[in-house]
Amino acid sequence: MSIKSQLVLVPILLIVFIGYLSTYVVRETEQVIITKFGEIVGTPDTKPGLYFKIPFIHEVNRMEKRFLPWDGRPDRMLNKDKEYLIIDSFARWRIIKPIEYFTSLRDRRRAISRIDDILQAATKSAVANHGVEQIFRSEPGRPLDSNGSLAESTEGTGGLESNKTGRNEIEAKILANAAPRLLEFGIELKDVRFKRINYDVVVQEKIFNRMRIERQKIAAEKLGKGRGDAREITGSMKKKLLELESEAYKEAEEIKGEADANASRIYAEAYNRSPQASSYYEFKKTLEAYEQILNSDVSLILTTDSPLFRLFKTFDSTVVPENPE
Repeated sequence: MSIKSQLVLVPILLIVFIGYLSTYVVRETEQVIITKFGEIVGTPDTKPGLYFKIPFIHEVNRMEKRFLPWDGRPDRMLNKDKEYLIIDSFARWRIIKPIEYFTSLRDRRRAISRIDDILQAATKSAVANHGVEQIFRSEPGRPLDSNGSLAESTEGTGGLESNKTGRNEIEAKILANAAPRLLEFGIELKDVRFKRINYDVVVQEKIFNRMRIERQKIAAEKLGKGRGDAREITGSMKKKLLELESEAYKEAEEIKGEADANASRIYAEAYNRSPQASSYYEFKKTLEAYEQILNSDVSLILTTDSPLFRLFKTFDSTVVPENPE
């Protein structure tokens, strides 16, 4: 390469280098603040594109525009019932006011530290105002029964109030409490959630026993109601059965009475046609009476004038076979 070419190339490279130092690119996911000796110059660049700056004087400070994670450390907190819980929470946040953020915090490390302080304090305050059932339950509980049984089972955990509040509402309160304080630093707090809730070892058994007693009481109430309904159904069934049996017995007796009356009428019509038929009917009925009396275990003493003894008087002794001996 000739000296003339080198002389032409050097200015070109110098211009390119100066152009490189004088420009910067803002991506879609970031926003930029330009500082001059630590002081902010102009307004933040929030739209993507190519921008210019003064080399060696202006400094480019890049900040995320997207939502960023915050993962809190598990902390031991005291609830309304003076019982310790281990709360582990997380949140999502982003920078919406770059100037306030840069002026007060400068970088993400300080921002995370400030979010730690504010969210941990807001979480402790919210946990301290609520009972265990409220913190563990995601939605508000069912309303109280008319006899107040649920209020008794949740005694010491907020009673009626505990049924109006759930974990989602507690998280919303934490968000409402912490968001304005973080907004002072240019941070928008998008959401706060409990990631994990554990019982402290000291009170774990006590909590379990109380929850067990509550469930047992509700189960006993339902079992008692079920037994009462069963007795009511059984009583109604027996009453209906007795009514059916009584009605059936009445109908059967009426049919039997009607049949006996018809039979007696038919017998009377048949045996009253002639004196011989009437005498035969009387003879037949007397024999039937003899059969019933003689087959029983009852000892019967008859006089010679008894109507039952009348047929014995008419027997002819000649018809009785003689003893061969």
